Amino acid sequence: MWTVQDRYGHIIYMTKERWLHILESRPELEPFWDLFLETLQTGRREQDALAPNEYRYFKRFDELLPDHNHLVMIVIFRTKLNDAGDYEPNNFVVTGWANYIWSQR
Repeated sequence: MWTVQDRYGHIIYMTKERWLHILESRPELEPFWDLFLETLQTGRREQDALAPNEYRYFKRFDELLPDHNHLVMIVIFRTKLNDAGDYEPNNFVVTGWANYIWSQR
């Protein structure tokens, strides 16, 4: 399990199982592991309109060109009870992929 803090101060984790899930259908993304973590740490995010605890993180990387220019990750924000009976954050990666997003710059 890998844990990072996003630019908004939230702790997010990604399990090896989820990383293997991403690579199962997109093995060409394996060299970009560090960029996936960077996407979580410094990328922008958008909240899903229908699932308010789901966020789409994305960041542009020229290393992905010419087929793609962004990495995208889906993160679920939840809470869980710890051993002391208190609620604590439980924010985790569900999946990720590369995409070409047209920019207006």
